[in-house]
Amino acid sequence: MDKTVAIIGAGPVGLAAAAHMLERGMSPVVLEAGPEAGHAVRQWQHVQLFSPWEYNIDKAAARLLAPTGWNSPDPSSYPTGGELIDRYLAPLATRTPLRETIRTSSRVTAISRAGFDKAKTKGRDQAPFEIRYRNGKGDEVMRADAVIDVSGTWFSPNPAGSNGLPAFGERECAGRIAYGMPAVRGTARSRYAGKTVAVLGAGHSALGTLIDLAQLAEEAPGTRPVWLLRGDDPAKAFGGGRNDKLAARGELGSAFAALVTAGEIAVETGFGVTHISELEGRLRISAGARSVVADELVVSTGFRPDLSFLSELRLRLDPAIEAPLALAPLIDPNEHRCGTVRPHGARELAHDEPGFYLAGMKSYGRAPTFLMMTGYEQVRSIVADIAGDQEAAARVELVLPETGVCTRGGVESTGAAGCCGGPPKAEPSACCAADESAKKAGGVGCGCS
Repeated sequence: MDKTVAIIGAGPVGLAAAAHMLERGMSPVVLEAGPEAGHAVRQWQHVQLFSPWEYNIDKAAARLLAPTGWNSPDPSSYPTGGELIDRYLAPLATRTPLRETIRTSSRVTAISRAGFDKAKTKGRDQAPFEIRYRNGKGDEVMRADAVIDVSGTWFSPNPAGSNGLPAFGERECAGRIAYGMPAVRGTARSRYAGKTVAVLGAGHSALGTLIDLAQLAEEAPGTRPVWLLRGDDPAKAFGGGRNDKLAARGELGSAFAALVTAGEIAVETGFGVTHISELEGRLRISAGARSVVADELVVSTGFRPDLSFLSELRLRLDPAIEAPLALAPLIDPNEHRCGTVRPHGARELAHDEPGFYLAGMKSYGRAPTFLMMTGYEQVRSIVADIAGDQEAAARVELVLPETGVCTRGGVESTGAAGCCGGPPKAEPSACCAADESAKKAGGVGCGCS
């Protein structure tokens, strides 16, 4: 098993991949663009995760930490991003053999096959990968037998424009625009306190930011949160409530719904941003003929993968979702929104470039439903595949919690109504794999209700 594997990204899933590699006697090299492991997590360390510790620690990583005297956190408690770093990622990266595998401040700029451009086929699968990266010394090159790209999507957020492009004026107004989930009650408090703050988006980042702004309004009079929603139905963002098996995720939607109902958050529905301009030191945010004036804008419209350094590799990506072709139908937000995406691994994540895999958040392309535990299962399977252990690669070792809300074909349902009905299918669907498995075993559809 003397294989060298390049792992791009030293986040939770990248470090988990490296831990599995060490267990199988392979040589991982982790290339991290930031100055420390978990660099992307450090950007949202103020955020509390809606999954408890039991879902945020990889098993191979825990086995690697055990001899160091590491104390596993209470599995039922909910960490913040900062706690995830301090109590798990930092010890994993600095107190275990992984510390010898991580190269920080090493940004990957290109990957190819040694001696082969994208068009050349004969003998291609026998050639090692050539990975170019840039660090403080300049440009470096390494070769590897396989590559796992878990570089994530945090640093490539979607723009404000509803057509997938930046809104007109978005770049010019960048000084008053933040992306993702800024620490509005923490390090960025002075920027938002006492201001009118518009938040664009309908996912968990948008909801969490609006809740924080509503709490900030209690502390700092004059703070006014405004929710800009592209769709017409605010209720779709409220989630599954008590039906959500991740209680904190359900509570987030319920708390947000209560604030909207109470009028503590102003709502502008059907608001597809087209233009952003300055107006006497403020922002005019326009959606056609309509406009909202605010002091600051937070764009929480999701993320997209950076594929620019993979242009010489033969990738099989869905043209819409930009996820691996076999995975895309399971996570396509046009068809469904579920936390119960069927567990998947090397088979769904492979490409026409043998030995190359996308994993972690990046594997989901533009889909928003990724869970950290999904990434751990992905890399467990991928590492087994690289090691030639096909049985372990195909095995499913993960049961995902239900969201309580499942949308398929544009129809939203909860419990047994909708995705839990009908006969079992030949292949489990993304939404109700557990339900269909129960039916095949003679059950009556209790898997997802």
